[in-house]
Amino acid sequence: MSTTTVLGPPPPAAPERRPRSPRSATTLGLGAAVLYLSLIVLIPLAAVVWRSQERGPGYFLDAITTPDAWAALTLTIGASLIVALINLVMGTLIAWVLVRDRFPGKAVVDTIIDLPFALPTIVAGLVLLALYGQNSPLGVNIAYTRAAVVLALLFVTLPFVVRTVQPVLLELDTDMEQAAASLGARSSQIFRRVILPNLVPAMLSGTALAFARSMAEIGSVVLISGNLPFQTQVASVYIFGQIETDNPIGAAAASTVLLIVALATLAALDLLQRWGSRRG
Repeated sequence: MSTTTVLGPPPPAAPERRPRSPRSATTLGLGAAVLYLSLIVLIPLAAVVWRSQERGPGYFLDAITTPDAWAALTLTIGASLIVALINLVMGTLIAWVLVRDRFPGKAVVDTIIDLPFALPTIVAGLVLLALYGQNSPLGVNIAYTRAAVVLALLFVTLPFVVRTVQPVLLELDTDMEQAAASLGARSSQIFRRVILPNLVPAMLSGTALAFARSMAEIGSVVLISGNLPFQTQVASVYIFGQIETDNPIGAAAASTVLLIVALATLAALDLLQRWGSRRG
C-alpha cells in the first residue's frame, strides 16, 4: 500500500531589494554638501553683504571711503600682495629644497613648516613682538611699522605655497629631466621648460590662498603692528574696532570689500588654471 504526500503551494518568495541607484546616492550626497556649505559659508557671507547694503549703496561707499577705512583697506591689500609674491618665490624654493635636497635636520624643517597651522596666531604675534620689538635679543626693532605687518603675515602664510608645490614635486617624473639633460639642455632650461610648467598651477593656488589668508589675519598682527590708524592698522583690526564702536554696518561694508577681493582673486586663479590646461 503506497502513500501519497500532498504538497501545499510553495511559500511566497521574499521581495528582492532593489539596489539604490547611483543617481539617488549622488543626489543625496550633493544635497547634504550643499546644505552644509550653505549653513557654514554661503548664508553667513550673504548676511554680511546684505547688512553692508542696509542703508543703500551711498552709505556703503561712504563707509569704505572714510580716511581710516580706506587706509586700512589699502594697507591690507597692498601688504597681502607683497606677502603673496614673497611666498610665491620662497615657498617654491623651500618646497624644492625639501624634496630634491638632502641635509641634516630635514625632517625637523619639514615639521616646522606646519607650525603656523597649529600655533594660535595671537601667540605668534607675541613671539614676533618679543623677537623684533623694542627689547629684541636680535637687535632688530621693527615693531609698530608696516614691515612688522608684512613679517607677521609672512609667518602665518608660510605653509600654503610649500604644501601645494611639494606634492607636485614629489610626483613629478624625473625621466623627462634626464631625457632633456641627455639632449644637452642646461639646468636652467630644464627648470624653465620641463619643471616650471608643471609647478605653475600649484604655485598659483598656494599664492592665492596666501593672499586670501593675509587679508583675513588679525591675531599675529594685532600686537606687533601697534594698530596705528592711517599707518599700521589693518582691515581686520579696523572691522573689529567698528564692531566695538557699535557700527556694524561700517564693519560689514569693509568686510564686503575684502570678500569681493578674495572672490576676484579665486576667480582669476580659476581662469588662469583653465587657460593653462587648454595650452597643455
